[in-house]
Amino acid sequence: MSSIECFVPSMNGEDISTTVESFSRSHSFTGVTILSGVSLRSTQTLKSIAEAVSQKYILIYTKDLPLEMGLFALDRFIAIAEDTKADMLYADHYEVVDGQRKKHPVIDCQKGALRDDFDFGSVLVFRSASFRKAVRAMEEDYEWGALYDLRLRMKKIVHVNEYLYTEIETDTRKSGEKQFDYVDPKNRAVQIEMEQVCTAHLKRIGAYLEPKFKDVEFTGGFPVTASVVIPVYNRVRTVKDAVESALAQQCDFPFNVIVVDNHSTDGTTELLEEIAAKDERLVHIVPAKYDLGIGGCWNLAVHSEKCGEFAVQLDSDDVYSSPDTLTKIVNAFREQNCAMVVGTYQMTNFDMQPIPPGIIDHREWTEENGRNNALRINGLGAPRAFWTPLLRQINLPNTSYGEDYALGLRISREYRIGRIYDVLYCCRRWEGNSDAALDIEKINANNLYKDRIRTWELEARLKK
Repeated sequence: MSSIECFVPSMNGEDISTTVESFSRSHSFTGVTILSGVSLRSTQTLKSIAEAVSQKYILIYTKDLPLEMGLFALDRFIAIAEDTKADMLYADHYEVVDGQRKKHPVIDCQKGALRDDFDFGSVLVFRSASFRKAVRAMEEDYEWGALYDLRLRMKKIVHVNEYLYTEIETDTRKSGEKQFDYVDPKNRAVQIEMEQVCTAHLKRIGAYLEPKFKDVEFTGGFPVTASVVIPVYNRVRTVKDAVESALAQQCDFPFNVIVVDNHSTDGTTELLEEIAAKDERLVHIVPAKYDLGIGGCWNLAVHSEKCGEFAVQLDSDDVYSSPDTLTKIVNAFREQNCAMVVGTYQMTNFDMQPIPPGIIDHREWTEENGRNNALRINGLGAPRAFWTPLLRQINLPNTSYGEDYALGLRISREYRIGRIYDVLYCCRRWEGNSDAALDIEKINANNLYKDRIRTWELEARLKK
């Protein structure tokens, strides 16, 4: 029978003994090595593991909290590894949150699952030969990105959709409080290293794109220069603020505001009709169709005969930060010759008071490497603005999640993404946000879809 050696961070004595005892319930377990005072995210730690391991398989536990493996769980990992010839395996598991035990399913890791925060859980199993080969090929000495680099080098990764262990989860924040971690300015040094890892991977597999872009020829001929596009459904509490901040823009060019009201039932429709009656620049559209997601609402607005040459995003929860936002965006298109513009925003509460992580400037979007790094991150920045003729050719997926990400990846494959580092709008976080408190099933569904978007884009780039 093949055997497995386990490597775990240092814990207190009781926690270590509990964890080791849970390993021993499997016949395949041969021993445990305590990793004291080192980081599993460093290249040097992984190299030391590669040199130390003597068994056919390696288990790495990434937390320093008690772990309970299921009965014969290590045997199950190895049996599946033997049957599938997997280089790396991970599994669904249970987690204990505030004393409550609940299921934590994870998703399949596909070709485009390039996010450095992909949720594998805390138990990673590797074929030792594959582990050694990958680690010995690492040329950079990473402080934070080594595990990310390691898993990108694994040829065959298998998700065991069985609940094989129980871990303790101490991060009890809601989904809406976690989603901006990757762009928190305090994590910038880590993000730069993760970008290096991903870029090296894309070069290895032939999917890296050099900073060469198609030119954009702005032609005019639209009824207005710019249109602020606001899809909305049941946001009577916030949409007036959004619309008024858009109508308050001071520009030396004509613009309008197109609100696609997706059959609201809470008074949003009546409120918008009232505003439109007073200001003809507000174009209030109620779709004839009932199957539109946010992407479909965008397509309806962009193909409207009233849409301007530039279509500028504003969510119905948010507001522009100053009356010159629209001017800055339009100027950026022309000055940077780009087909899309990404801005900077301030995180606030409902009352417009700044909240952590503060100003989000998405500095991962650079002209030199932004479209490669876009395959690693989970968003594109905001507000987003697009050159309408190209948008009418590509269109957005008719979804209510990831639609803007898919569009941005597609545009970045060929065109320059313009950047504005001034704060352009306030992103209001409150209990009514659609992503404020998602359950694990919804989070997984969203992440699975974005990984598929990345997979499709990666495959397209591999053909170039």
